Amino acid sequence: MLKPDLSRIPLTPGVYLFLNAQGSVIYAGKAKNLRRRLASYFRPEDQLTPKTKSMLARAVNLETISTGTDNEALLLEAGLIKKHRPHYNILLRDDKDYPLFRLDQSSAYPRLEITRQSRSKSRRIARSVPSGESAQGKPPAPAKFFGPFSSAGDARAAWHTIHKAFPLRRCSDRSMKNRTRPCLYYHLGQCLAPCVLDVPPEQYAAMTDKIILLLEGKSSELLRLMEHEMRQASDRLEFEKAARLRNQIRAVQSTVEKQSVVLENERDLDAVGLMENERGLGLGLLIVRGGALLGNRNYFWPGLGLADAEELLYGFLLQHYAWTENIPPDILIPWPAKRAMNENLTNAVPLSDDTPPDTHSYEDEIFDHREVEQALSATRGGPVRISSPKSSAEFSLLGLASTNARDHARQETQQHLPQQLAIVFMRDEPVMRIEAVDVSHLAGSATRAGMVVFEDGRPLTEAWRSYSFDPGEGGGDDYAVLAAWAIRRAKEGPPWPDLLLIDGGRGQLNAVRRALSPYLPEQPFALAAIAKARTEEGHSDRRAGNINDRIFLPGRSNPLNLRPGSPELLFLQHVRNQAHNFVIGRHRRARARPVLTSALQGIPGLGPVFTRELWKQFDSLQNMRDAKDEELHRIPGMGPVRIKTLRAHLARIIDRD
Repeated sequence: MLKPDLSRIPLTPGVYLFLNAQGSVIYAGKAKNLRRRLASYFRPEDQLTPKTKSMLARAVNLETISTGTDNEALLLEAGLIKKHRPHYNILLRDDKDYPLFRLDQSSAYPRLEITRQSRSKSRRIARSVPSGESAQGKPPAPAKFFGPFSSAGDARAAWHTIHKAFPLRRCSDRSMKNRTRPCLYYHLGQCLAPCVLDVPPEQYAAMTDKIILLLEGKSSELLRLMEHEMRQASDRLEFEKAARLRNQIRAVQSTVEKQSVVLENERDLDAVGLMENERGLGLGLLIVRGGALLGNRNYFWPGLGLADAEELLYGFLLQHYAWTENIPPDILIPWPAKRAMNENLTNAVPLSDDTPPDTHSYEDEIFDHREVEQALSATRGGPVRISSPKSSAEFSLLGLASTNARDHARQETQQHLPQQLAIVFMRDEPVMRIEAVDVSHLAGSATRAGMVVFEDGRPLTEAWRSYSFDPGEGGGDDYAVLAAWAIRRAKEGPPWPDLLLIDGGRGQLNAVRRALSPYLPEQPFALAAIAKARTEEGHSDRRAGNINDRIFLPGRSNPLNLRPGSPELLFLQHVRNQAHNFVIGRHRRARARPVLTSALQGIPGLGPVFTRELWKQFDSLQNMRDAKDEELHRIPGMGPVRIKTLRAHLARIIDRD
């Protein structure tokens, strides 16, 4: 990229965007001083990292956005990275929230749910629901969140253990209102059945208080409380109650024993370790709650080295924590916060309006932990401290995180699919982004094409798309539908995939290639088709577990010579299967929609929008009829007149049936 006129770039805080020839954002960064930060990109090449050199070689344009404060720039940068997912930014590729426990205290009989929604998301949902009061006549209490858990499996195992020890209700609010007799869990002794039995709210609240102590990591305090209650029950000759408490104590002890205690003072913290190998940079995260090690997460970025470690850590902290409130008060990092890793910082020269634009200062390249601390503290609602380890226990914890990062980096290096796929499809760059497409229809009706996207071997579900086609756009002809889809995809523009995978054989592949050629003469991606293996009779072999599928390329009559069961072929089969399942699901939904809406057609004042919302909120006509007026009022635009009309129509339908 040619060096811009730095004198026209403001000295304010802000965000800068590097764009490629197609206009896509390939890098987003923030700066306390935009002119100073951008000047650092155009210093001698021997002072730039390989990643920065590669980015500048592809960049053709530069845009800046000024902000009022450094913190605004930091938050804007995080939002732009999440939106555009630039190729040269540090991306986690796995931005799902951790599994959490949610205890809704607004109910007189709360239940424990597994959720991935952060507190901020739950607040937004709560604002859209009309405010009410609890059973005690008080405003609803906020929900409490506990966790995180490193995997959904760990969360489910803990959830089952808690329910075996404490008889909480498991059914939803709607099911609870409609029950007329206790469920099976009541007869198993795992639910008090507040749905139909008169359970004192005070008794239920005492039980939830114990669960809160357990989930907050205060297991020793909980065990002392329960042992005291058990002795009291035994002294009063209430042996059944004493036996229940004994079983609860054993369940709590077995849960605590599964946790590895790494800090004696029951602190909450995360430890982040980094480790480099010849292929890239690995990061390991350990999650410690209440002094116990609950789990870990590991990441790997190919092509990065220790020169990129500071930017990687900065990007990780922002992306991992900035979009959730499940943040510990302490975060351990491998080096002292705000340590200058770049020796050129000693030569920094402050810039002013009169400073020549060629005068370079690299002050912004310091990892400024204070800005990140302020942003995370605001999100958490309490102080967050980022620091290096001080005690021997903290050093051991960070060493374990680094060991996990090293082991994961070694495993990713051995099994890094993007590099292997680049060899298979003869590409100069790793095959990071894959788009796969499949078609589904029923005798030419409700035709759908489904496109799934994978990045770095992981599904990017927010980019998955479903396309509908009229009968005149192909109908039951798969070739015509794929050609029509290819034209739509070409008109959508970038981001382009590194590989476009078609579910089909040479015919489907050629149909897509011919449709794309007028719009993309210089095709920016590899094109391939994956076809089912053939039986001895020459038919498609659709048996589950088949590892002999064939990969076809344009202009080549024979399939690629891929070893059956090779990692590359198995991964491409997985991508194809995801595209197939996705489009089948969308096709079934399209076929079912006329059936679902037909029962509500013809109601005066109730169009397709209201019909769709009714089916979304209530999964049967009976539930619609049994719904209370306040539940129906929650559907936007559903007033008393429409509710009266709906009830009369439903009564006629149900009574007739």
